[in-house]
Amino acid sequence: MFNLNDTMRYFLCPGRTDMRKGISSLCGVAHEKMNSEVKNGDVFIFIGSSRRLMKQLYAEDGGMVMYVKRLKAGRFKLPEYDPKSNSYPMEWRDLVMMVEGIQENPQQRLRRLRAERKEYHV
Repeated sequence: MFNLNDTMRYFLCPGRTDMRKGISSLCGVAHEKMNSEVKNGDVFIFIGSSRRLMKQLYAEDGGMVMYVKRLKAGRFKLPEYDPKSNSYPMEWRDLVMMVEGIQENPQQRLRRLRAERKEYHV
């Protein structure tokens, strides 16, 4: 069950992440690169160098959870980097927009929607 919501804090890990890493290795990346512990309930987001693969990691009651999303086309748009926190602090809406591929530019959004409609009508 997908348990992420708008009451959680979200952090995108800076730099490239080796997307072959699993839960334990990504916990180590969050600790080393972001000086954070995944066990505190925050959601940590990792993006591969191609920006087509995303992994989200967080602790829930009973264990760790990792969600993975791979894009068929396009790339994830990254938010602004915050040097104070050494990460890309995000809110729920930022994550939803990033996962859904929603762009601020309405023309880009329309092109994406037209392309998706063509796929379904073929």
